[in-house]
Amino acid sequence: MKKKKIAFAMIMGIVTTCIISFLLISINVDFTENFFTIWIKSWMLAYVIAIPAILLIAPKIEQLVERLFKESIPADTKTKNK
Repeated sequence: MKKKKIAFAMIMGIVTTCIISFLLISINVDFTENFFTIWIKSWMLAYVIAIPAILLIAPKIEQLVERLFKESIPADTKTKNK
């Protein structure tokens, strides 16, 4: 696997899991005195789950997006090329 894709997955995983875990823990637990400990544990678990998910799912999502946005060749272009 390319280093660039692995680096992307790791950075994207850090950012997304940080934001989501922080918001969910702050909503569900509130800012108690042990908030930081709960958040760090949740963030680490989310990160460990997110990285393989990003690496495994991203190629399939890229293929889906390519199919969805694939430019179709207009009918008049086909006849001009002959």
